[in-house]
Amino acid sequence: MTSIDLNADLGEGFGRWQLTDDEQLLSVVSSANVACGFHAGDAATMRRVCELAAERGVRIGAQVSYRDLAGFGRRAMDVPPAELAAEVAYQIGALEVFARAAGTRVSYVKPHGALYNRVVHDEEQAGAVVDGVLLADATLPVLGLPGSRLLELAGKAGLPAVTEAFADRAYTDEGTLVPRGQDGAVVTDAQAVVARSVGLARDGVVTSRSGTPVEVRARSLCLHGDTPGAVDLARRVRAHLERSGVRVKAFG
Repeated sequence: MTSIDLNADLGEGFGRWQLTDDEQLLSVVSSANVACGFHAGDAATMRRVCELAAERGVRIGAQVSYRDLAGFGRRAMDVPPAELAAEVAYQIGALEVFARAAGTRVSYVKPHGALYNRVVHDEEQAGAVVDGVLLADATLPVLGLPGSRLLELAGKAGLPAVTEAFADRAYTDEGTLVPRGQDGAVVTDAQAVVARSVGLARDGVVTSRSGTPVEVRARSLCLHGDTPGAVDLARRVRAHLERSGVRVKAFG
């Protein structure tokens, strides 16, 4: 049976403000990308999400970001490589404390937002992220876009490189994500998201914004937790995957 990991961005709150329905999403996904305090998240939120994930047997990943709480990590930034590497390691280490306290551990690393898109092509920033992961734990898998500089450098450094696809983001003909500032960058039609999920998981193909079929071979499929109706959509995606003969399980 074909299988795929289903991940979502969780813990995206700060203090009294909460953006993602962590408890409900953790009943659907197999992996949780937990905000580590730089684009969202705080100590209490990180601890709570780790405890909930451990209770449900959901794998915990560190979602590392540029230091940009005001911009939710989605603003372009230029950070010196040594500083970025240290900040990546810092975020992983912070989450690891709460994961271990919950009886589990951080199992992978995924960049967020502007950093995720930057390391698709920017070798210097991608190398800094890899250096940060190595500093924290040289065994951690790294999630990223197929063909990205991040995954290439991670593989060269001996880190497991895990390809990822997005059911609710528009793709270019080159297989990269359409920038969020452009119209149609986020796919909001639930039926389209469900259909794209099955196509990505079963066939490794997604239709680009121009209507061109694009090959995207991925081991993990992301649904954003901050979109309206995210919980219902995640449930529909998982149900349709399973009905289509795709098993949802954490990547191994």
